[in-house]
Amino acid sequence: MKKRRSWVTKALIVGLFVSSVLAGCAGQKESGQAEASKQNKKLVMATSADYPPYEFHDTSGEKDEIVGLDVDIAKYIAKEMGVELEIKDMDFNGLLPALQANRADFVMAGMTPTEERKKSVAFTETYYEAKNTIVAKTGSNLTKMEDLAGKKVVVQLGSTQQNAVEEAAKTIKGIEVTQLNKIGDLIQELKSGRAQATIIEDTVAKGYVVSNKDLEMNAMADNGENAYAVALPIGSAHVEKFNQAIKKLKESGELDKLTKKWFDK
Repeated sequence: MKKRRSWVTKALIVGLFVSSVLAGCAGQKESGQAEASKQNKKLVMATSADYPPYEFHDTSGEKDEIVGLDVDIAKYIAKEMGVELEIKDMDFNGLLPALQANRADFVMAGMTPTEERKKSVAFTETYYEAKNTIVAKTGSNLTKMEDLAGKKVVVQLGSTQQNAVEEAAKTIKGIEVTQLNKIGDLIQELKSGRAQATIIEDTVAKGYVVSNKDLEMNAMADNGENAYAVALPIGSAHVEKFNQAIKKLKESGELDKLTKKWFDK
Protein backbone atom coordinates (compact mmCIF):
# COMPACT_ATOMS: atom_id res chain seq x y z
CA MET A 1 0.00 0.00 0.00
CA LYS A 2 2.85 2.34 0.87
CA LYS A 3 4.49 1.66 -2.49
CA ARG A 4 1.27 2.50 -4.33
CA ARG A 5 0.83 5.76 -2.42
CA SER A 6 4.44 6.63 -3.16
CA TRP A 7 3.97 5.99 -6.87
CA VAL A 8 0.74 8.01 -6.98
CA THR A 9 2.39 10.88 -5.09
CA LYS A 10 5.33 10.97 -7.49
CA ALA A 11 2.96 10.92 -10.44
CA LEU A 12 1.00 13.82 -9.03
CA ILE A 13 4.19 15.81 -8.39
CA VAL A 14 5.43 15.23 -11.92
CA GLY A 15 2.03 16.18 -13.31
CA LEU A 16 1.90 19.35 -11.29
CA PHE A 17 5.46 20.27 -12.36
CA VAL A 18 4.68 19.78 -16.05
CA SER A 19 1.45 21.78 -15.73
CA SER A 20 3.30 24.53 -13.94
CA VAL A 21 5.97 24.72 -16.66
CA LEU A 22 3.37 24.77 -19.42
CA ALA A 23 1.34 27.42 -17.61
CA GLY A 24 4.47 29.47 -17.09
CA CYS A 25 5.40 29.26 -20.76
CA ALA A 26 1.86 30.21 -21.75
CA GLY A 27 1.91 33.08 -19.28
CA GLN A 28 5.25 34.31 -20.61
CA LYS A 29 3.96 34.06 -24.16
CA GLU A 30 0.81 36.00 -23.29
CA SER A 31 2.85 38.57 -21.39
CA GLY A 32 5.20 38.95 -24.35
CA GLN A 33 2.32 39.28 -26.75
CA ALA A 34 0.63 41.83 -24.49
CA GLU A 35 3.83 43.83 -24.25
CA ALA A 36 4.35 43.71 -28.02
CA SER A 37 0.73 44.75 -28.56
CA LYS A 38 1.13 47.53 -26.04
CA GLN A 39 4.27 48.78 -27.76
CA ASN A 40 2.58 48.72 -31.16
CA LYS A 41 -0.43 50.65 -29.89
CA LYS A 42 1.29 53.31 -27.80
CA LEU A 43 3.95 55.95 -28.34
CA VAL A 44 5.83 57.46 -25.41
CA MET A 45 6.71 61.14 -25.77
CA ALA A 46 9.44 62.65 -23.59
CA THR A 47 9.27 66.38 -22.93
CA SER A 48 10.30 69.09 -20.49
CA ALA A 49 7.01 70.63 -19.43
CA ASP A 50 8.34 74.03 -18.39
CA TYR A 51 8.09 75.71 -21.78
CA PRO A 52 4.69 77.34 -22.29
CA PRO A 53 2.95 77.52 -24.68
CA TYR A 54 4.69 74.45 -26.17
CA GLU A 55 4.43 72.19 -23.11
CA PHE A 56 3.52 73.00 -19.53
CA HIS A 57 1.53 71.76 -16.54
CA ASP A 58 -2.11 72.86 -16.43
CA THR A 59 -3.41 72.54 -12.86
CA SER A 60 -6.61 74.52 -13.39
CA GLY A 61 -8.75 71.39 -13.67
CA GLU A 62 -9.29 68.38 -11.45
CA LYS A 63 -5.86 66.95 -12.26
CA ASP A 64 -2.40 68.09 -13.27
CA GLU A 65 -2.22 67.76 -17.06
CA ILE A 66 0.60 68.48 -19.52
CA VAL A 67 -0.75 70.62 -22.36
CA GLY A 68 0.53 72.92 -25.11
CA LEU A 69 1.24 73.21 -28.82
CA ASP A 70 3.73 70.32 -28.91
CA VAL A 71 1.27 68.13 -27.02
CA ASP A 72 -1.54 68.89 -29.48
CA ILE A 73 0.76 68.17 -32.42
CA ALA A 74 1.85 64.89 -30.80
CA LYS A 75 -1.79 63.92 -30.25
CA TYR A 76 -2.53 64.65 -33.92
CA ILE A 77 0.40 62.47 -35.04
CA ALA A 78 -0.62 59.64 -32.69
CA LYS A 79 -4.18 59.77 -34.02
CA GLU A 80 -2.93 59.64 -37.62
CA MET A 81 -0.87 56.56 -36.71
CA GLY A 82 -3.74 54.93 -34.81
CA VAL A 83 -1.91 54.71 -31.48
CA GLU A 84 -2.26 56.05 -27.94
CA LEU A 85 0.03 58.76 -26.58
CA GLU A 86 1.83 58.69 -23.22
CA ILE A 87 3.79 61.74 -22.01
CA LYS A 88 6.80 61.65 -19.71
CA ASP A 89 8.08 64.86 -18.12
CA MET A 90 11.80 65.29 -17.38
CA ASP A 91 14.60 67.86 -17.44
CA PHE A 92 15.41 69.17 -20.92
CA ASN A 93 19.03 68.04 -20.65
CA GLY A 94 17.89 64.45 -20.07
CA LEU A 95 15.54 64.14 -23.05
CA LEU A 96 17.94 62.84 -25.69
CA PRO A 97 19.70 60.43 -23.27
CA ALA A 98 16.23 59.06 -22.40
CA LEU A 99 15.50 58.59 -26.09
CA GLN A 100 18.81 56.79 -26.64
CA ALA A 101 18.12 54.55 -23.62
CA ASN A 102 14.72 53.54 -25.10
CA ARG A 103 12.78 55.17 -22.26
CA ALA A 104 10.79 57.09 -24.88
CA ASP A 105 9.79 56.70 -28.53
CA PHE A 106 10.22 60.36 -29.44
CA VAL A 107 10.98 63.80 -28.02
CA MET A 108 9.00 67.01 -28.50
CA ALA A 109 10.14 69.96 -26.42
CA GLY A 110 10.68 72.97 -28.65
CA MET A 111 13.86 71.25 -29.83
CA THR A 112 16.03 72.54 -32.66
CA PRO A 113 17.62 69.91 -34.96
CA THR A 114 21.23 71.11 -34.67
CA GLU A 115 24.09 69.34 -36.41
CA GLU A 116 25.45 68.26 -33.03
CA ARG A 117 22.17 66.66 -32.01
CA LYS A 118 21.85 64.93 -35.37
CA LYS A 119 24.92 62.90 -34.45
CA SER A 120 22.94 61.02 -31.81
CA VAL A 121 19.27 61.14 -32.92
CA ALA A 122 17.13 61.49 -36.05
CA PHE A 123 14.82 64.44 -36.67
CA THR A 124 11.62 64.97 -38.62
CA GLU A 125 10.95 67.95 -40.85
CA THR A 126 10.57 71.15 -38.83
CA TYR A 127 7.09 72.22 -37.78
CA TYR A 128 7.72 75.72 -36.37
CA GLU A 129 10.22 78.58 -36.73
CA ALA A 130 10.86 80.49 -33.50
CA LYS A 131 12.70 83.73 -32.69
CA ASN A 132 15.07 84.40 -29.81
CA THR A 133 14.65 87.31 -27.41
CA ILE A 134 16.74 88.73 -24.60
CA VAL A 135 14.76 88.90 -21.36
CA ALA A 136 15.97 91.28 -18.65
CA LYS A 137 14.75 93.79 -16.07
CA THR A 138 12.51 96.52 -17.51
CA GLY A 139 14.57 99.39 -18.93
CA SER A 140 17.64 97.28 -19.67
CA ASN A 141 17.18 97.61 -23.46
CA LEU A 142 19.33 94.60 -24.34
CA THR A 143 18.85 93.70 -28.01
CA LYS A 144 22.01 91.92 -29.19
CA MET A 145 24.79 89.65 -27.94
CA GLU A 146 27.23 92.55 -27.62
CA ASP A 147 24.88 94.10 -25.03
CA LEU A 148 25.59 91.13 -22.75
CA ALA A 149 29.25 92.11 -22.25
CA GLY A 150 30.12 92.16 -18.55
CA LYS A 151 26.80 90.62 -17.53
CA LYS A 152 25.69 87.42 -15.81
CA VAL A 153 23.51 85.47 -18.26
CA VAL A 154 21.41 82.43 -17.35
CA VAL A 155 20.40 79.85 -19.97
CA GLN A 156 18.57 76.53 -20.04
CA LEU A 157 20.92 73.58 -19.84
CA GLY A 158 21.21 71.71 -23.14
CA SER A 159 19.43 74.41 -25.17
CA THR A 160 20.52 76.12 -28.39
CA GLN A 161 20.42 79.36 -26.42
CA GLN A 162 23.12 77.97 -24.14
CA ASN A 163 25.26 77.16 -27.16
CA ALA A 164 24.74 80.64 -28.63
CA VAL A 165 25.68 82.50 -25.45
CA GLU A 166 28.70 80.31 -24.73
CA GLU A 167 29.93 80.80 -28.28
CA ALA A 168 29.45 84.57 -27.97
CA ALA A 169 31.34 84.56 -24.65
CA LYS A 170 34.47 83.47 -26.53
CA THR A 171 34.70 86.85 -28.26
CA ILE A 172 32.55 89.20 -26.14
CA LYS A 173 34.37 90.18 -22.99
CA GLY A 174 32.91 89.53 -19.56
CA ILE A 175 29.86 87.37 -20.32
CA GLU A 176 29.38 85.04 -17.34
CA VAL A 177 27.18 82.06 -18.24
CA THR A 178 25.16 79.94 -15.79
CA GLN A 179 23.10 76.92 -16.87
CA LEU A 180 19.88 75.89 -15.12
CA ASN A 181 17.33 73.17 -15.87
CA LYS A 182 14.01 75.04 -15.88
CA ILE A 183 12.84 78.21 -17.63
CA GLY A 184 11.10 79.27 -14.42
CA ASP A 185 14.47 79.13 -12.65
CA LEU A 186 15.95 81.51 -15.24
CA ILE A 187 13.18 84.01 -14.58
CA GLN A 188 13.71 83.82 -10.83
CA GLU A 189 17.42 84.52 -11.28
CA LEU A 190 16.54 87.72 -13.17
CA LYS A 191 13.95 88.86 -10.65
CA SER A 192 16.30 88.27 -7.73
CA GLY A 193 19.12 90.19 -9.40
CA ARG A 194 21.46 87.21 -9.41
CA ALA A 195 21.56 87.46 -13.22
CA GLN A 196 21.09 90.36 -15.63
CA ALA A 197 19.79 88.58 -18.72
CA THR A 198 18.58 85.36 -20.30
CA ILE A 199 17.77 84.33 -23.86
CA ILE A 200 14.39 82.67 -24.40
CA GLU A 201 12.30 81.95 -27.48
CA ASP A 202 9.77 84.74 -28.10
CA THR A 203 6.45 82.97 -27.57
CA VAL A 204 7.73 81.45 -24.32
CA ALA A 205 9.24 84.73 -23.12
CA LYS A 206 5.98 86.55 -23.81
CA GLY A 207 4.09 84.57 -21.19
CA TYR A 208 6.66 85.27 -18.49
CA VAL A 209 6.96 88.97 -19.31
CA VAL A 210 3.16 89.43 -19.26
CA SER A 211 2.99 87.95 -15.76
CA ASN A 212 6.14 89.75 -14.51
CA LYS A 213 5.80 93.48 -15.12
CA ASP A 214 9.37 94.12 -13.91
CA LEU A 215 10.74 92.22 -16.93
CA GLU A 216 10.98 93.08 -20.64
CA MET A 217 11.81 91.12 -23.79
CA ASN A 218 13.59 92.37 -26.91
CA ALA A 219 13.86 90.48 -30.19
CA MET A 220 17.39 89.65 -31.30
CA ALA A 221 18.55 90.63 -34.76
CA ASP A 222 20.60 87.43 -35.09
CA ASN A 223 18.10 84.65 -34.54
CA GLY A 224 20.48 81.74 -35.20
CA GLU A 225 19.22 78.13 -35.37
CA ASN A 226 15.74 78.05 -33.90
CA ALA A 227 13.35 75.87 -35.91
CA TYR A 228 11.63 73.02 -34.04
CA ALA A 229 11.35 69.34 -34.99
CA VAL A 230 10.55 65.95 -33.46
CA ALA A 231 13.52 63.82 -32.32
CA LEU A 232 13.46 60.04 -32.76
CA PRO A 233 16.06 57.26 -32.43
CA ILE A 234 18.42 56.90 -35.37
CA GLY A 235 16.98 54.30 -37.74
CA SER A 236 13.44 54.62 -36.34
CA ALA A 237 10.74 53.35 -38.69
CA HIS A 238 8.48 56.13 -37.41
CA VAL A 239 10.36 59.05 -38.99
CA GLU A 240 8.56 58.88 -42.32
CA LYS A 241 5.16 58.40 -40.64
CA PHE A 242 5.80 61.46 -38.48
CA ASN A 243 6.83 63.47 -41.54
CA GLN A 244 3.66 62.47 -43.39
CA ALA A 245 1.53 63.52 -40.41
CA ILE A 246 3.37 66.85 -40.05
CA LYS A 247 2.96 67.53 -43.79
CA LYS A 248 -0.77 66.82 -43.54
CA LEU A 249 -0.99 69.02 -40.42
CA LYS A 250 0.53 71.93 -42.34
CA GLU A 251 -1.32 71.49 -45.63
CA SER A 252 -4.73 71.08 -43.95
CA GLY A 253 -4.35 74.35 -42.07
CA GLU A 254 -4.65 72.55 -38.74
CA LEU A 255 -1.16 73.66 -37.66
CA ASP A 256 -2.15 77.31 -38.16
CA LYS A 257 -5.22 76.72 -35.98
CA LEU A 258 -3.13 75.14 -33.24
CA THR A 259 -0.52 77.89 -33.22
CA LYS A 260 -3.28 80.50 -33.08
CA LYS A 261 -4.89 78.59 -30.21
CA TRP A 262 -1.74 78.65 -28.08
CA PHE A 263 0.01 81.86 -29.19
CA ASP A 264 -2.99 84.19 -29.15
CA LYS A 265 -3.88 83.57 -25.51
